[in-house]
Amino acid sequence: MKKYSLFQKWSGISPYIWAVMSILPFYFIFQSSSTTEIIVGLILTVFFFISLRFAFISKRWPVYLWTSILIGISLTMSILFAFIYFAFYIAYYNGNIKNRVAFLTLYIIHLVATTFSINYNLVIQHEVFLTQLPFNIIVWISVILLPFNIYNKKKQEKLEEQLEDANKRIAELVKQEERQRIARDLHDTLGQKLSMIGLKSDLARKLIHKDPEKARHELKDVQQTARTALNEVRKMVSQMRGIRIKEEIARVKEILRAANIEFEYIQEGSLKEVSLFYENIISMLIKEAINNVVKHSKATCCTIEILQSDEELTLRIKDNGIGTRPDKDKDLVNGHGLQGMRERLEFVNGSLEIIAEDGTTLHINIPNVRRQVEVEGLL
Repeated sequence: MKKYSLFQKWSGISPYIWAVMSILPFYFIFQSSSTTEIIVGLILTVFFFISLRFAFISKRWPVYLWTSILIGISLTMSILFAFIYFAFYIAYYNGNIKNRVAFLTLYIIHLVATTFSINYNLVIQHEVFLTQLPFNIIVWISVILLPFNIYNKKKQEKLEEQLEDANKRIAELVKQEERQRIARDLHDTLGQKLSMIGLKSDLARKLIHKDPEKARHELKDVQQTARTALNEVRKMVSQMRGIRIKEEIARVKEILRAANIEFEYIQEGSLKEVSLFYENIISMLIKEAINNVVKHSKATCCTIEILQSDEELTLRIKDNGIGTRPDKDKDLVNGHGLQGMRERLEFVNGSLEIIAEDGTTLHINIPNVRRQVEVEGLL
């Protein structure tokens, strides 16, 4: 049997606190011996809650109007019945005001009014007020702190919503960019080869009776071109699926072993909440860097280190080879490999630093965006 929960999970105890505070004014009102004061207190209480409702749904200048009415009712209730708990409602409402100028203006007015009502009851030594003095002090502290707490929380929620919308737009831009890249790759990969297949097929058709030997040669070229195109398409589709860092590290081990280069991999703990999109970028960076190590470094040892902090991902790829000299190795520094790495890093606001000391070290920093842009379902 499911146990009945007195405090609902989605709201906690706050509804019950508000319910108790909504009953409190009637307790203070009926402490009065005057029938007129009781009637006035009941009317003010009902009007306060009606005004509070209108205040929450109002915008622009009516906010000042309804808040002024609420403060006036709260001040009147504190003078007549020593009841200042309406100030807590107003403090909560003030925190929900979005306009900063209106928030600060009404916050100051409400704080002054509440301070005045507390001092007034202290001066006249109202008996009911003095018995509730600790709670009244808590209300006064709430009037000071609660509006700013709620205002900052609402502001943070708004910023989080804007960040989420921005991430969605970024994801759409990433998808569009990926589709354009796929279109360019397909055009570059298949366009020329399919045109060549078409031309050679037409030529073979014309030569099949005039020069069968040459026609067979052209058909062999068509067959070879078709196979090359198929291999390139398979390679491109394989890259589109995305590469995990673990898979790329395993591939790097095999490549470096074949090149007789000692390999060391350093990673402090497992990477947390890194999207497939970022893993694919890091894997492609490692791939380009290792290709350069094998082709140009003449190294005997290579180390890859991946560090993750709250702010960024750091990738260091170091070899003990001949080193890269930016002043002399301009073709290598500005080559397609490093240029491609810079373009990928620019896309994710990353940075690349080349350090030529005791070999070559690539120092790569990438902002640590955790699962905000997920592009696994691009195709």
